[in-house]
Amino acid sequence: MADDLGDEWWTQGDNSDVDEVTRTLTEEQPIKSTSKKRKGKKQIQEEDTQHLTEEQSVKSASKKRKGEKQTQDSAKKKKSKKIVTKECFITQERSEEKGDESKKNKKRRKKKKTITDVLTSSEPAPGSPADLMNLLKNHFSQSRSVIEQEELTLKDSCFLSSNDLTHSLSSYLKEVCPKWAKIQKQHTQTQSVVLLIVCGSALRTIDLIKQLMTFKGQAKVQKLFAKHIKMDEQIKSLSKGVTHIAVGTPGRICALLEKEGLTVQGLRYLILDWNYRDQKHRRMVDIPEVKGDLLKMMDHGLIQSCIEGTFKIGLF
Repeated sequence: MADDLGDEWWTQGDNSDVDEVTRTLTEEQPIKSTSKKRKGKKQIQEEDTQHLTEEQSVKSASKKRKGEKQTQDSAKKKKSKKIVTKECFITQERSEEKGDESKKNKKRRKKKKTITDVLTSSEPAPGSPADLMNLLKNHFSQSRSVIEQEELTLKDSCFLSSNDLTHSLSSYLKEVCPKWAKIQKQHTQTQSVVLLIVCGSALRTIDLIKQLMTFKGQAKVQKLFAKHIKMDEQIKSLSKGVTHIAVGTPGRICALLEKEGLTVQGLRYLILDWNYRDQKHRRMVDIPEVKGDLLKMMDHGLIQSCIEGTFKIGLF
């Protein structure tokens, strides 16, 4: 039927329904397009908001991380400062402890005084017979009985007048030995001397021999010390001729007495260089080695001979 009607059916007749349908279709299309556009805008806006929120969250997270890092760094710095301050305090305490220890050591060192400190602080006093007697008593009290100590005690008559620190050796000997020229001529024994001077060192021996020039006259002087001189040579020189004066150290004199190269038979005067002080302000009896040799020499027959009255002791 449609074929029979042809195209006129479409163009003629009642086409209102078709027009209404087309109108509705045309009206619905822009509405749909606007709704689609609105939907697209909303999606874009939502996507933008999502992007913004994501960016804000990322930024806030980064800020939080930065804040946490800053707090961690500040905490580390504070800890390091605390450690440094602690180390400083520790080093200060250690330095203070070292300072205290050094002060204590200095105080301890100051307390320890040597012989030279004691001698320099004290005024030099001339030696007296009581000094020698006390020295011998302290020495013999360790090895001798009371009876033996009494037998070895020296009397006041055994001593000459002591030097009052105003005399030289020559002036002192002139005062002690006023008849030296006569005594010198009377002495004829070998291996013995009239005047025996005992000092602490070889240098002091040479010095004392020089000081004897105005006193000795024509007397022969022999030096008795161990430095650069053999004992056999000294024994030969003492046995060949008459020697009037001998000056030496107690160690070598004691060795000569033990070997009988030197005897006490012709001895009249024994002079001890008691008051002389060396560079360290030490006397002869302040040096332990010399003191030991002196006591050994005195114990080798000299004390007994002095008690018997064969010679006298003087402290120069």
